[in-house]
Amino acid sequence: MTDNTPKVAVCPGSYDPVTNGHLDIITRASRTFDKVVVGVVNQPIRKKKTLFSAEERIAFIEDATSHLGNVEVQAFYTLLVEFARDNGARAIVKGLRAISDFEYENEMAQLNSKLDSEIESIYVFARPEYSFLSSTGVKEMATFNGDVSDLVPAPVAAALADRLGRS
Repeated sequence: MTDNTPKVAVCPGSYDPVTNGHLDIITRASRTFDKVVVGVVNQPIRKKKTLFSAEERIAFIEDATSHLGNVEVQAFYTLLVEFARDNGARAIVKGLRAISDFEYENEMAQLNSKLDSEIESIYVFARPEYSFLSSTGVKEMATFNGDVSDLVPAPVAAALADRLGRS
């Protein structure tokens, strides 16, 4: 018996801002799953205030993934497993850069599994050129007029310069 149910995954994150590393993980997930729903956390718990609104972050990701026909972007305000369930996802896909990511993500995977054992957590290792890249690092570089043009999509780099008062 063949299961023709589309294979759906969610790629959650704050994406404040989206980086080329995030986009690499999303792109790689889009090659593996029939549909990828990028979940933009409206207001992250671990971080204070976001630099960009959820609507702005969604627009950046939609623009950067417009060539990927099986990717859609949504804000979410619930537990991640609820968001995954609501979208028919059986997998949560996230990127791992370093051991510090692993420790946090291992804890989250265990908690999510406790909430819904049918939703699998899948981790994709960051490519070496993105293993150092974080939204926080990008914002810090941009704050001090560092060149982030090769770390984020062009519209994001322009928005960072505008938002942080740089040219």
